[in-house]
Amino acid sequence: MDISQQGWPPVAYTVGAAAWFCAVLLVLTKPLHGHFTAGLLRNVQSAHTMPTPRIGGLALYFSVVLGTWLCQGEMRHILMQLVLAGTPAFAFGLLEDCTHRVSVRTRLFATIGSGILGSMITGLTIGDINVPWLDTLLEWTPFAVLFTAFAVSGVANAFNIIDGFNGLASGTAVIALGAIAWLDLQLGASTLSAVCLILAAAALGFLLVNWPWGKLFMGDGGAYFLGFSVAWMAVLLLHQYPQVSAWCPLLICSYPVLEVVFSMLRRRLRRRGLGTADRLHLHSLVKRRVVRQLCPTLSRTTRNSITGTLLWGMTLLPATWAVSAYDNTPLLALGLLLFAAAYHLLYVRLVRFRWCISAALTPAPKLSKAP
Repeated sequence: MDISQQGWPPVAYTVGAAAWFCAVLLVLTKPLHGHFTAGLLRNVQSAHTMPTPRIGGLALYFSVVLGTWLCQGEMRHILMQLVLAGTPAFAFGLLEDCTHRVSVRTRLFATIGSGILGSMITGLTIGDINVPWLDTLLEWTPFAVLFTAFAVSGVANAFNIIDGFNGLASGTAVIALGAIAWLDLQLGASTLSAVCLILAAAALGFLLVNWPWGKLFMGDGGAYFLGFSVAWMAVLLLHQYPQVSAWCPLLICSYPVLEVVFSMLRRRLRRRGLGTADRLHLHSLVKRRVVRQLCPTLSRTTRNSITGTLLWGMTLLPATWAVSAYDNTPLLALGLLLFAAAYHLLYVRLVRFRWCISAALTPAPKLSKAP
């Protein structure tokens, strides 16, 4: 199928422009809603210097809704299913952005609910991950639905975890969606690549307002919806092309996924709640111990944007490996192992100030407060 005949480029341009316009509108109307939509500077993980609206997810969500209305045929069908399934995750995330009172557990259940809803609407699940005993269990539909829901929820929450600096989460999503689109174009050029590029256009429209000045953040609602969108495109990719190993999209999303795994292990070893916020994420360490040292005279906002840009490489490198070995499970697993090892070594270097193999997840030296 030739996606150039489906009329998707004008839709992508319109979606990107709509996301940008909506994001600008949210910035200009900050005096009207900022008292309940602006982020709290007292939050331990806060990296901005002034109260900033955290409802940029509205720009992402409504631009995708607009794209659904503009598309025809299979593209509209896929986008409509995506919007319907992703709404619970977006809604509960947006509620947290506005009230700051929605618990981590509630938001986790909302993202899991989006995954279950997606499977119920489409009838699709992850059915083959090249692990024999798990593949046997995945033949049982209820287990496959729950496994798919947890996998999709994990990616959605992973994007929320890395949403700490200007452009980081949205740029990561653009790279991941671009990798999935590239695979589709190489394997069959179906509607999937067009949908991925429309979603990437929405993320880019928001990115142009979020980066580099940080005038608007996507918030939990935007991060959950964008992460869910990436994860669901991965599920569709595996369904569309059985020859693609399930380890391929896992490697594409390995940076945010590893951030979640490391965060959970770190908080467990430090006897903290798994949902407790801290300033020991990799992006926080890179900003405070690399960017701040290299660019001490730049403003804090500029350093935040530089950090986000540098960490795009954490997705670009494994994504390049993934699309190059999409059907080779051992090679993909090796890539994931090497990337995890590199992540660990880098984390140790930033925590212990030396290159070594060490317990990087144990309590680290106290970080000085950024100016």
